[in-house]
Amino acid sequence: MGLICYPAIDVREGRVVRLRQGDYAAETRYPEEPLALARRYAEAGAEWLHLVDLDAARAGGYTLAPLLAAIGRETRLKVQSGGGIREEADVEAVLAAGASRVVVGTLAVRQPNRVIGWLQRFGPDRIAIALDARADAEGVFRLPVQGWTEASGFALFDLLGRYAEAGLQHLLCTDIARDGMLAGLNLELYAAIARRFPGVAVQASGGVAGLADVRGARAAGARGVVLGKALLEGRFTLSAALEAAAEPLPC
Repeated sequence: MGLICYPAIDVREGRVVRLRQGDYAAETRYPEEPLALARRYAEAGAEWLHLVDLDAARAGGYTLAPLLAAIGRETRLKVQSGGGIREEADVEAVLAAGASRVVVGTLAVRQPNRVIGWLQRFGPDRIAIALDARADAEGVFRLPVQGWTEASGFALFDLLGRYAEAGLQHLLCTDIARDGMLAGLNLELYAAIARRFPGVAVQASGGVAGLADVRGARAAGARGVVLGKALLEGRFTLSAALEAAAEPLPC
């Protein structure tokens, strides 16, 4: 089975940006407009796009519906998108605007029973949960929320177990310590998730620096990889990443 590459577009105040370890004060802005960047990724062969509303992630109220609709009109990209998803009506609105899948982050940690209900209502292929984790002093991966600024008390594997039992199919998992750092993926983490929860398609996110990370994600058992800063800064091309993702695994 191949690996899906999800080029990422994070939008803040209408601009393409990347944050360092989720810090809004450590923002890098890029000159290309979000729609133009989506078109370029589509032309390079992407099938999926990962679109994040950073304004909504902080304040609530998803704002990218017009952009989603434009991407749908002008490309054939399937889009998974999130940021500020707080209510069932938010899920409905993002899907209605053209998303193929809605990403739920903070609420998936704070109110798992509600989000499990959404999995059942909308179907497990329409919802991805984002569990962004940071290792504590004992090496246990914990799940901070609210832009990674507040402790939730949940451990990654405990909460993921609840979701897996409820039929979760799509998990986006970011190692916060590596996000935006170009330091390489935490392949041990993704391999552990793939071993313990083989029915969950995990998307590796945070730290991709080169094509070795793309190959490593697939070898670790991930089913997707999110490509953000490395693409924007020209560490490799999307075409090269797609080729690496489709390479046969070594015997």
